[in-house]
Amino acid sequence: MPATIGIYQAYGGTDANPASESTDLSSDSTRLQTKDQYNKTDTTYPIPIPASGQYNYSYWIHVYLKITGGSFKKVNNIRFYSDGAIGWNFGTGGGLYRGNRDSGDKGVPMNTEYDVATGTEGTTGHEIGVAVNGHDYFNAQSTKTASVASDTSASKATIDSTDHETTGLCKAVVLQVKVASDGTQGEQVDEILTFMYDEI
Repeated sequence: MPATIGIYQAYGGTDANPASESTDLSSDSTRLQTKDQYNKTDTTYPIPIPASGQYNYSYWIHVYLKITGGSFKKVNNIRFYSDGAIGWNFGTGGGLYRGNRDSGDKGVPMNTEYDVATGTEGTTGHEIGVAVNGHDYFNAQSTKTASVASDTSASKATIDSTDHETTGLCKAVVLQVKVASDGTQGEQVDEILTFMYDEI
């Protein structure tokens, strides 16, 4: 029997200790918004279009694989990608980004480096890469974020190269939306993001 693996979003809690996690998102969805929560149907915390020359951000989210059972020897080489064409109008300089490391795995170790998302609810989250209030696992890197549109099936981001031999949490990709003043207001179309992994 292969490993039983789900996709989850963590939220709340304190740094290095999330309080809650979503339902399994393997065949479900989430919503990027200006509040640290998992609620795919709540539309009361959108990302407002900012004033000219400024940007607003969603609160960042940690999305990860969790191994819950099955008969397996090892799960590793966890990669992440999109179709390369995020169909959202973010405006000039906007986009869907993930936290990035200059070398090694791009994912956050959930048991030690989780960082609670903060910001001004209903207005903007703190940018992943800023020195103050940014995500501590990424904001000291020279390239702090990367566009998810650049993570494609031909150029996947390695999130977790660890050999997982027991059940538990894998490293998380950290996602955030950046919206410019010329972005399009309103709910955007659904996007499919993919995890891939090796198992023996």
